[in-house]
Amino acid sequence: MEPMDIVGKSKEDASLPKATMTKIIKEMLPPDVRVARDAQDLLIECCVEFINLVSSESNEVCSREEKRTIAPEHVLKALEVLGFGEYIEEVYAAYEQHKLETMQDSLKGGKWSNGAEMTEEEAAAEQQRMFAEARARMNGGAIATKQPESDRSLES
Repeated sequence: MEPMDIVGKSKEDASLPKATMTKIIKEMLPPDVRVARDAQDLLIECCVEFINLVSSESNEVCSREEKRTIAPEHVLKALEVLGFGEYIEEVYAAYEQHKLETMQDSLKGGKWSNGAEMTEEEAAAEQQRMFAEARARMNGGAIATKQPESDRSLES
C-alpha cells in the first residue's frame, strides 16, 4: 500500500516542475559548480516535503482558529511553529512584493493590454494594419498601406 498524504493522493502524485527547479538550483550556485542529477532530484523531493510540511501545519493553525481558508498569516504562523521563524521577515517581504506585482498586472489589464482602451473602429483599423504587415512579410514585399473604403470614394 502506498503512503498517502492529507488529500488522499499518493506522494508520487505530488511533484514540482523539474526544469523550473533545476533553473532555480543553478541560479543559486556559482557558475562553476555542477549538481549531479541525483542531487537535483533529492533537492526537488526536499522541496516537495517542505511544502507538504508547511501546508499541513498551516492547515492546523487555520483549524485552531476555526477558519476554513488558509490565509498568508496562517502560513507565517506555521513557519514560526515549525522553527523557521528567522525566515518570516524575508517570506513576508516576498509575499508583499508578489501582491504588489499582481496588483500592477491587474491594473495593466492583462499581458496583452497596453493600458489604453481602443474603440471598435481603432481596433479594426489596427487589425487590418497587422494583417497587411503579415501579408507583406509572407509575400516578401513592402508593406502596402490600404486606405479604408470610405476614403477611396473621395479619390474618384
